[in-house]
Amino acid sequence: MEKDARPNWDSPLQFVLACVSYAVGLGNVWRFPYLCQMHGGGGFLIPYLVMLFIEGIPLFYMELAIGQKMRLGSIGAWSAINPYLGGVGLASVVASVYLCLYYNIINAWSFWYLFHSFQSVLPWSNCPVNSNQTGLVEECQKATSTQYFFFRETLNTSPSIEENGGIHTGQALCLLLAWVITYLFIIHGVKSSGKVVYFTATFPYVVLIIYLIRGLTLPGAIYGIKYMFTPKMEELANPTAWINAATQIFFSLGLGFGSLIAFSSYNQYNNNFEKQAFIVSLINSGTSIFASIVTFSIYGFKATVNYENCLERTRILLLNTFDLAEDTININNVFDWIKTLNATYPEQFAELGNKLEACDLNDELDTAVEGVGLAFILYSEAIQNMPLPQLWSVLYFFMLLLLGLGSMLGNLTAITTPLRDFKILSKVSNEVLNGTLCLILMLLGLAFTTPSGNYWFTIFNEYGASFSLLFVVLVEILTVSYIYGLKRFEKDIEDMLGHRPNWYLKIMWGIVSPLLLICLFVFYIVNYIRGGTPTYQAWNKELGKTVATDYPVFGQVFIAILLASAVSCVPLSALYVYCTNRKQSNSIKNRQSVNTIST
Repeated sequence: MEKDARPNWDSPLQFVLACVSYAVGLGNVWRFPYLCQMHGGGGFLIPYLVMLFIEGIPLFYMELAIGQKMRLGSIGAWSAINPYLGGVGLASVVASVYLCLYYNIINAWSFWYLFHSFQSVLPWSNCPVNSNQTGLVEECQKATSTQYFFFRETLNTSPSIEENGGIHTGQALCLLLAWVITYLFIIHGVKSSGKVVYFTATFPYVVLIIYLIRGLTLPGAIYGIKYMFTPKMEELANPTAWINAATQIFFSLGLGFGSLIAFSSYNQYNNNFEKQAFIVSLINSGTSIFASIVTFSIYGFKATVNYENCLERTRILLLNTFDLAEDTININNVFDWIKTLNATYPEQFAELGNKLEACDLNDELDTAVEGVGLAFILYSEAIQNMPLPQLWSVLYFFMLLLLGLGSMLGNLTAITTPLRDFKILSKVSNEVLNGTLCLILMLLGLAFTTPSGNYWFTIFNEYGASFSLLFVVLVEILTVSYIYGLKRFEKDIEDMLGHRPNWYLKIMWGIVSPLLLICLFVFYIVNYIRGGTPTYQAWNKELGKTVATDYPVFGQVFIAILLASAVSCVPLSALYVYCTNRKQSNSIKNRQSVNTIST
């Protein structure tokens, strides 16, 4: 496609909103709060902010500069920098395909919960009645109503990845709806997605503000927020905290997927991407912290409810065991009565044994919940205890849906933009190309709606992009700094902006960022090797909870294929270019020899 014919964003604001809509996603709502909780709340913010400035902003800036300079997708941009590096862009496309395959199933789950929110009683609030109509489903009683609804009603999950069944019709329809809306968002390329981002990038903040106001008024919210901002300074000496902070910045900004290169390729040549890189990076990190405040206020409320329920169960147990008057014990003096009764009736008290629960608010707050467990199980559990739960449920899952769809725009653009740079596809209309891509990905994504689909989702989520993206961005920064050359890169930036990048960015590109990425890459490999057989969380209906289970051989082989497929694009593409050039060179030499002999 000719560069002069390339469409452009209607305005710089549209480009910024597209980047915000892409970068601010589900990871800000569930992954960052989990890491804060795991690494001591406020103590995690220090390495997180340090990594933002030594890794996040410089690499984000670099990808925007490459896309705007080359005005090509990831494959074309890296091929233009060096013909042997087209595989870097191809690896980005492969990683984006993997991401698109499983990411929209999360949007399907959001649709499922959203539709079920329009009921007089939220379906995850209570356990269903068993088939004999004699009581509640035993599996649900062993778990919780929210866990049962997610694992059994939503996913209909199987006991292991080796057991499968038919497609979940409800989930398949929700997935179809998610892909139809995604297609409508990108039907005309940036001309349509550019309009959509005004809504997908801003409305989630409206919901977050509403939730913040509501969250701060909930009983126990202050305990959650205090827990978040109370630093455990010993975590600063924990290398895992720094590695997780770097990884979170890396994936939260969406580096390496090719989406940023694709987005910036639609900018005007002299657009001030430098200012935009800082703005989007800070908005993304600020959103993570803001969303965590909302999450921890809800989390504090949920922990307080669980803690008070535990105290109430203990109160009733003591009243029934020691035959006391109803108003003798309340939840405020339970612990005093435990001490008194233990001292007064030691033998009778000892008979309580395991019946007496250890109620501790800090233990409730320390219980870390990651990923979909935080997004769907924990939030739905907290929502059901709020007044007007249907309202809060609709708001929350609609926000989750917009965050997911906004990220999908960037993920698909990372695929379609490089494809349209090929001459053979440049004449195909946006409607046909984008529609065909969405249809193929939707059909493949139906595998995630089967009973074992959640386990395949976990494989793609954990192994589909993480390793390959670390490798891709490492090659990118080494290429720009030491193959293309920092001085040449500085001149390109000066040509676009009228000035060269400052010393801070040059130091990060030339020294700090490459070293950090090498350390992360090595750590990932060592950690994977030392981890032994990879495991997943399988749902055990007899226990009513998930249990760690080793992947079978075919699962381990598939993981290895995922890890190697994107990374192998780089050396294989370089080998193909080398062989092609060598063949052309030999052909030219042969023709020259023939001409020499004939003369």
